[in-house]
Amino acid sequence: MKTAFLYAGQGSQTVGMGKDFYDNYGSFRSFIDSCDVANPDLHLKEKMFEGPMEELSKTQNTQACMAAFAAATTQLLYENGIRPDVTCGLSLGEYGALYAANVFSAEEYVRLTAFRGRVMAEAANGIACAMSAIIGTQAEVVERVCREYTGPGYVTATNYNCPGQYVICGDEEAVTNAEALLKENGARRVVRIAVSGPFHTKFMAPAGEQLREYFAKMAFAKPQIPLLLNVTGDYYNEADDLKEILVQQVQSAVRMEAQIRKMLETGVERFIEIGPGSVLGGFVKKTARAMGMQVDIYSIDTMEDFVEMLDEIAGENNE
Repeated sequence: MKTAFLYAGQGSQTVGMGKDFYDNYGSFRSFIDSCDVANPDLHLKEKMFEGPMEELSKTQNTQACMAAFAAATTQLLYENGIRPDVTCGLSLGEYGALYAANVFSAEEYVRLTAFRGRVMAEAANGIACAMSAIIGTQAEVVERVCREYTGPGYVTATNYNCPGQYVICGDEEAVTNAEALLKENGARRVVRIAVSGPFHTKFMAPAGEQLREYFAKMAFAKPQIPLLLNVTGDYYNEADDLKEILVQQVQSAVRMEAQIRKMLETGVERFIEIGPGSVLGGFVKKTARAMGMQVDIYSIDTMEDFVEMLDEIAGENNE
């Protein structure tokens, strides 16, 4: 069965994430311990397991913690004979997908995401922003309202998650005004999302420039498995400049729905979300339903989720 690994984005973090894996799987424990030794200034284990949530949710902390969890969980999947045929991730999660595709090492992955989180936090400093999920409308409506908005401030579409669910972000006043306009244009509901910065907007351009400088010192390997990209919503091809795409990714919209559709169209039947959380699994479910398709979706948040998934896959393989 063609399998995709999906890597969760920032916002899915929870205090205690990975603690049950750490206590029960030696390889997971060794990986997290080695991350702490290699990056003593990050205090990853302490933030992951003890928090507090306020500290864990600071962008400069969240990204490296999420990366450590994702890389250690990926290693457990490999140890149990489960490997992806294709991979992608949402925002920060795209770096997990690049790691799964062997573009860079686990050590580089954690260090790079720590840097990315720091420069994104710096770029967001002092900006009064807001983010809102727009439910029950079409992408074209969201784009048109943002494009035609002429009031104070700036607002843009930042996430195309799944059919009927899109996200806008920008200056707080502009987002508030755009929410009202979208309701007038038929949106069923708008939901404010807690966010620490105007991510995937033009305000992240300074972070993009710092990432470009960081990437200049790195060697990216060619992806070893098919990989989908946030910026294009399509599969990576050899003409793509991954480094430049990642520079643009931090300041451009994430086209998750398009990526999911591409995977479904190319025969992916099993999706394994490497969390914590189950947000991406929900996006897959809604997109597959809209396409009239049924797929297997597993979200690895806890050790219980992981064991249950292994049992179900083993059962499928024995049929």
